[in-house]
Amino acid sequence: FGITPMANADMQPAVCAGDLMLYYRLDKNLKSDDVVVFQKEGTLHTGRIVAREKDKVEITDKNELKINGSIVNEPDIFYKTPAYVDGISYPVKVKKDQYFILCDFREGAKDSRYFGAVNAKDIKGRVITVLRRSNL
Repeated sequence: FGITPMANADMQPAVCAGDLMLYYRLDKNLKSDDVVVFQKEGTLHTGRIVAREKDKVEITDKNELKINGSIVNEPDIFYKTPAYVDGISYPVKVKKDQYFILCDFREGAKDSRYFGAVNAKDIKGRVITVLRRSNL
C-alpha cells in the first residue's frame, strides 16, 4: 500500500486538495474508470483511466471525449474536456502497457492531454480509499 495527499484540485469533486489517498500498489489489472496515482516528470499525479491499450482516443471540437469512435458519457464529470493547444495531437492510439489518464477537473489539469499516454510502469497504484481532510 501507499499513501499520498492530493496536492491540488485536479480530481475535484471526487478527491479534493488536502485529502489523503490510500492506494494499492500490487494491482496490475487496471481498467477504465480506475483512479490511479502515477509519476510523470518526477512528480506524483492522480487521474482516472479513460482508455487502455489498443484504444483510440480523440477530443472533439465540442470538447467531448471520444474513445474508439464513440462519445463517452461521463455522468460524474461536470466539466468539458478541452484539448490543449500545446498538448498532444489527436487521434491517439494507446500502445501496449500504456493508459490514457484524465483528471476529473478537465480544465487546466496536467494529464494525458498534456504529456501523452502513461506507461504502466509509471503507475504507482490504484486508489482504494480517500480520507477527507477538507474543512476540519
